[in-house]
Amino acid sequence: MTDESDFILRLQNPKSKEAAFRELLNLYKERLYWHIRKIVISHDDADDVLQNTFIKVHRSIDKFKGDSKLFSWMYRIATNESITHINKNAKRLQISNEEHQTYAINNLTADVYFEGDDIQLKLQKAIATLPQKQQLVFNMKYFDDLKYKEISEILETSEGALKASYHIAVKKIESFLTSD
Repeated sequence: MTDESDFILRLQNPKSKEAAFRELLNLYKERLYWHIRKIVISHDDADDVLQNTFIKVHRSIDKFKGDSKLFSWMYRIATNESITHINKNAKRLQISNEEHQTYAINNLTADVYFEGDDIQLKLQKAIATLPQKQQLVFNMKYFDDLKYKEISEILETSEGALKASYHIAVKKIESFLTSD
């Protein structure tokens, strides 16, 4: 991929938009899928949210001003779509978001796409006990290895608040994993 600003211009130009968008899909679909999957847990839900994310990116790319990196902007859309999906499902099932996360984790072993062992399942259960923002920060920092600056752009929160959230999340997860 060439310089990001050139790529954005190709995405915003009607003549090159479709080819550039296919390139965008190839560059980011797997990374965004796993980001979404960590939030919504289920493979099928992650697929749906990923599709909605790329539809939104496609529709909104002309309004993208480049105030943040393209990747950060797409991550923010994916994060918001994931949260919206959880909220809709929780409302449909008439349960809280926290209960929905527990429900999703408990069904994870039935997901044919989950290849984790008992330790990974216990880690997912520990993450599910965290408040939503701490889950997001932990997943982006621990699994996606994003810098606090990038997470700050995605979640639109200060780096200091993110560091505190991550530290608290790690302590809660350690406590969960060592209790029994």
